[in-house]
Amino acid sequence: MKMRSSFQEPILCQNASDQQWQSWRTAASQLSWDDLRIVKTLIDCKSRSVSAEKLGLNVSTVTRRVALVEQALGITLFNRRRAGYTLTAEGLELQALCERVELDIVSVVRCVSGSMQGPLGKLRITTSDSLLYFLTPIIADFKTRHTSTTIEVLVSNSALNLARDESDIAFRATQKPPENLIGRKLANIAWAPYGRTATFSRHASMSEMLYDRVWISYAAHLSSLKASEYVQDRVAPENIQYLADSVVGVKNAIVAGIGVGFLPCMFGDSTPGLMRVGPVIPELDDTLWLLTHPDIRKSQRVKSFMSFCADEVAKRKNLIEGRAEIAGR
Repeated sequence: MKMRSSFQEPILCQNASDQQWQSWRTAASQLSWDDLRIVKTLIDCKSRSVSAEKLGLNVSTVTRRVALVEQALGITLFNRRRAGYTLTAEGLELQALCERVELDIVSVVRCVSGSMQGPLGKLRITTSDSLLYFLTPIIADFKTRHTSTTIEVLVSNSALNLARDESDIAFRATQKPPENLIGRKLANIAWAPYGRTATFSRHASMSEMLYDRVWISYAAHLSSLKASEYVQDRVAPENIQYLADSVVGVKNAIVAGIGVGFLPCMFGDSTPGLMRVGPVIPELDDTLWLLTHPDIRKSQRVKSFMSFCADEVAKRKNLIEGRAEIAGR
C-alpha cells in the first residue's frame, strides 16, 4: 500500500533559510510512505540485514533506498557504525515524523477494513497468561456461535500498542487503562493467599503464622504488583524463596508445594489442589477491563465479541470478585 503523506514543517528546518526550506519541502513532497517505512524499519532494527529480512527486501535495496531518501532531503539520517546504524540529530527529527505518519496510515487502514468486514475474519486479542486461563472458555463459547471467526491470542503481561495495530482487543487487569483506548470495566479482581490443599488442615487456623511461612512472590515487571509489595512488607526476605514473572508461574509453584502466595481469586479458586489460606485482601483489588481502539469500535467482529464477553464475564462476577462458593472448600 503506497500512500503519499502530508508533511508538516519539521523542526530540523526551523532555522533554515527560505530557499533551503523550500528546497527541502519540494524534496519531501516526493517521498512516499514506502520510503519512510524503510527508513522507520532501519531506525527500529538498527541493522540493514535485520531490516531487509523484516521488509522482505535484500540488503542492497535497503541501503540504496535509504541513500536515496538522504539524497532527496539533503541530510544524513544515520551514523554508519560497525555496531549498527544510529540516528543523527536530523534522523531523530525524521523518526518523529515517520511515527506520526505510521499511526495515521494504520488508523486509515483499520477504519476501512473495519467498515468493510462483517463478523467473519480474524479477531486478535491480547491478554495476560492468568487472564487467558479465565478467558479461554468464553472464547470457546464465542467460537461456537461464530464458527468462521479466527481468534488469534497474544499472551503478554505488558500492554501491546493497539494504536499500532498490534491487536484488536485487550483484556487487561489495570487500575488505569490507556487514555487512547475505549472499553468497559467488567469487574473488580479480588486477591487472596493460596496454598496447596494437601498441606493445610481445614480444621486449623489457616491464617495463623501465615507470614512466617515460605512465600512465593512476583519478579521483574510484575514486582510492582500490589500483591508483591504487600508480601515484601510482611514477610522476612529470607522467607520469600521463590519468585516468578508470571501469575501462572506463581500458581505452578504453589501447586508444587514450594510455599504460599497471592493469586487472583478467579485463578486460584479455579485451580485444582489449591485452597485459600487467608481472607481476600481488599487493598489488593485490581480492575478488569475490556478495551479496543476507537478506530475499530464499530467493527462488527469487535462489537460482537466485546458484547458477548461482557455478558459472559457478568455471569462469573462472583468468581472474579472472590465471592464464589467453591465445592469442597
